[in-house]
Amino acid sequence: MIHRLQTRPTALATLWLGGLVLLTISIGFAVTIGPSGLGMSDVAASVRAEIVGGTSGLSRLEESIIWRLRLPQSVLAAACGAGLAVCGGVLQSLLRNPLADPFVLGVSSGASVGAVSVILLGVGAGVIGMAGGAFLGAIAAFALVLLLARLAGGTTDRVVLAGIAATQLFSALTSFIVYTSADAEQTRGVLFWLLGSLSSPSWTEVVMCGAVTVGGLIVCLLYAGGLDAFSFGDDAAASLGIHVARTRLVLLSVTALITAVVVSVAGAIGFVGLVLPHAARAIVGVRHRVMMPTLALLGALFLVWADVAGRVLIEPRELPIGVITAIVGVPAFIVVLIREGRR
Repeated sequence: MIHRLQTRPTALATLWLGGLVLLTISIGFAVTIGPSGLGMSDVAASVRAEIVGGTSGLSRLEESIIWRLRLPQSVLAAACGAGLAVCGGVLQSLLRNPLADPFVLGVSSGASVGAVSVILLGVGAGVIGMAGGAFLGAIAAFALVLLLARLAGGTTDRVVLAGIAATQLFSALTSFIVYTSADAEQTRGVLFWLLGSLSSPSWTEVVMCGAVTVGGLIVCLLYAGGLDAFSFGDDAAASLGIHVARTRLVLLSVTALITAVVVSVAGAIGFVGLVLPHAARAIVGVRHRVMMPTLALLGALFLVWADVAGRVLIEPRELPIGVITAIVGVPAFIVVLIREGRR
């Protein structure tokens, strides 16, 4: 099955089309979750009326619930999931480490420090904004991880250990900033956001996250050959004509940018980029030109349904989505760790 998917364009097109249809249905279903009594037919009628004109037959309140609350939240979940999954796939290939992930390597924690510095300390608030602060924090965290790994010997295991150290450092810095600069109300809001929150996003945030994710995916597809070569090591990539330093810089920058934007709008959501690349490889193989679109679809589907689970598990309250992804991701992390250890 995997071989057929790798070699038959028709099978791949069917897989991706089916994934898009399933994602659309999932988003439509997610919009119906809640106390308003909306159904899939109501959502379809509202979307049809918005696109082609006419009336949907829904009240103004129901229309507002769909377009200002639930639909942007579900679309944002899809965009964030796709972005984080793609980041995980890129990092695992660049570092040749199956445990690499923006969360594990401290990139998410660094982005959180940057975002919280803008929110609570006002650092660069009028110049770079929260997304810019998150991006700078993500770059700083990743630079620290690479420096520590190089000083410790440069092996892939050292990269993960350096990432754990960076995660703890930047998490402590975030806690320090929140503890010393926020009042009780701000503290509750920031802590909920840091656990991963998709609540009440604006369409501007949705469009920004979606555009960055799609743009990042396109760049990764353009560098798919380089990512394939990196799987065999830097020397092999260079012998195949890949400009190693430039390719790594571009892809790491894309990864940091996507992670920063996701963190700035949804907080630190862990384990999406760790687990799903392994699932994508199991479905379509290791060629990145095929794996990356599949990975984006898997990430979008996963986070949409994680968002649904967060809304229904402790109704009427909403569970932070980062808690759901950790519940799923930690056992998967253990399985990957044991499997790689046996290898």
